[in-house]
Amino acid sequence: MTMIGGEKLAYGDMNLRIRAIIAFLEKLDIHQGDKVAILSAGMPNWGASYYAVTFMGAVAVPVLPDFHSSEVKNILEHAEVKAIFLSSNQQSKIDSIPPEISSKRIRIEDFSMLSSETGDPVFDPTAEPQNEYTVEPDDLASIIYTSGTTGKSKGVMLTHRNICFNAEKSGRVQEIKETDRFLSVLPLSHTYENTIGMVLPMFKGAGIWYLGKTPTPSILLPALKEVKPTIMLTVPIIIEKIFRNSIQPAFTKNVLLHAAIHVPFLRKILNKAAGKKLMETFGGELRFFGIGGAKLNRTVEKFLIESKFPYAVGYGLTETAPLLAGFNPQNARLQSTGPAIEEIELIINNPDDKTGEGEIWARGPNVMKGYYKEPTLTAEVITPDGWFRTGDLGIFDKDGYLFIKGRLKNTIIGQGGENIHPEDIESIINNFHHVVDSLVVLQQERLVALVQFNREEIEERYSQLKQDVSDYVEHKIDELQQELLHYVNTRVNKFSKVQRIVVQEFPFEKTPTQKIKRYLYT
Repeated sequence: MTMIGGEKLAYGDMNLRIRAIIAFLEKLDIHQGDKVAILSAGMPNWGASYYAVTFMGAVAVPVLPDFHSSEVKNILEHAEVKAIFLSSNQQSKIDSIPPEISSKRIRIEDFSMLSSETGDPVFDPTAEPQNEYTVEPDDLASIIYTSGTTGKSKGVMLTHRNICFNAEKSGRVQEIKETDRFLSVLPLSHTYENTIGMVLPMFKGAGIWYLGKTPTPSILLPALKEVKPTIMLTVPIIIEKIFRNSIQPAFTKNVLLHAAIHVPFLRKILNKAAGKKLMETFGGELRFFGIGGAKLNRTVEKFLIESKFPYAVGYGLTETAPLLAGFNPQNARLQSTGPAIEEIELIINNPDDKTGEGEIWARGPNVMKGYYKEPTLTAEVITPDGWFRTGDLGIFDKDGYLFIKGRLKNTIIGQGGENIHPEDIESIINNFHHVVDSLVVLQQERLVALVQFNREEIEERYSQLKQDVSDYVEHKIDELQQELLHYVNTRVNKFSKVQRIVVQEFPFEKTPTQKIKRYLYT
């Protein structure tokens, strides 16, 4: 594991550090079964701390760095956390938390105690554990608190078997080599990055590089040039932003190119050329660009296919540790998430007679133990015979490839009883020029789209006009609303037509995986 511009840990060094941290935790009176939280951005010491906690049979509680201090407090209390590793930039989130809640507070950068009281143990990098630990496959390894689109965070209990099985089977989707270089851009407290971006490369002897900062273009671009990653795991918003901000404008600003992209064979030639430039931007050696966490925009995915960019898509949930289905770059299929991964059963429960759609149920060794301290909620999602109800709607094609249609809770029932998936309509809206994001909701029996327009982009485009720009922008947004209404309604079926566009003045509140928190707007 390597920190860009900082420390590098070989596997032997990592092993020594893990053992030294276990010895340190022993001095802090941490035992098997105790809960230990980690609140930090990705870095080698994040992995070392996680492995130390789990190797000694304690339970890791990864906390998303984006969580508010009140959410952090709730998690520490609910999980009964005894100790917490945290980075310096996260310290302010626990300053107001009473000392009796998670009293043992450790700086993850150097493993010094935040309290600095007399008698506090001191971390010794050469120390060895005093005890031997036996950890069983079905022992609890981690409690990961989700920050979902539907409200209250739940503590997902994952066992060692859940995580290790999923890491091993994820490695069957894409071959991982010892020479592979993973560039980590997602929080390690998300099970997607945790299992596939940390545990899997360790299984395979690959290397992981950490940014240590938010992956803004000014941070990410030099890192890509330095690391030349072969494997990256991302969420759709990253590649969608690149497409909308860099690739799409290059085609639309030039009149000839704009005409050419409407001719299929010319579009494919242009997309292939753009794909080569995109590969160069990512360091030129990328062979797997994994996308998960939310549905990938159809237009963007079509570009990725035609550009020969080595993207891959996976589907999973925190509750399934996470991967359920996926494909590698050689087996891409537009808008699919691929077939079920090895030894996992996926079915469509109670499919609709006409469409074949139904809730996706999953069963396998990766299904969680349950929600921590929530037996009723657990019973609602796990059947007596072990099927996990995902809450997602989907269908299979004849080859067993899964297609996600939307969230069951998000589905809107039309006046004629039709199932309307707002995500499909939002995908169309988000392809419209000057749109940043959108959310389709039902208001007074009518479909209404809340749309955030990119005001800065409009201002920049029309700033050369002599008249007052701010007045013009307001006028232009009024025009765009009507234009967008026509645009979307000519591309959806009759019962999915939007009746009204409402301008969303401020950015939507989102989860750490950049999904809109729908419950706040519906």
